[in-house]
Amino acid sequence: MQHVTAPELAAWLADPERARPLLLDVRENWEVATCHIDGSVQIAMNTIPARIEELDEDAEIVCICHHGARSMQVAAFLERNGFGRVTNLTGGIHAWAVQVDGAMPTY
Repeated sequence: MQHVTAPELAAWLADPERARPLLLDVRENWEVATCHIDGSVQIAMNTIPARIEELDEDAEIVCICHHGARSMQVAAFLERNGFGRVTNLTGGIHAWAVQVDGAMPTY
C-alpha cells in the first residue's frame, strides 16, 4: 500500500495531467456530514466487505478516514482482495483540514 500526505493529495487532485483517484471515505455518515473532500465516495468501513464489488479493482483508490487508522485497515483489506492501486491518506481528513483546507470543520 502506498501512503500520501494531505498536501501531496491536494497537489494530485489539482494536477490536470493526472487521473483523479477514487476518494474512498470509510467514515460513518455523521462524520462525512461534518466534513469531507469534495467528490469523495462514502462507504463506511464496516460495510466494505459487503460492498466490495461496487469498487473497481483496477482503479486508483485513496482511502480516507478521520486520522488514517481505519482507512489503512480498509486499504490493507482491499489489497488482500486483489486491489493493486490502493493508497492511504496519512493523517486522514483531520490532516486535510489542518494542512490543506483551514476552513474545513474538525472534530
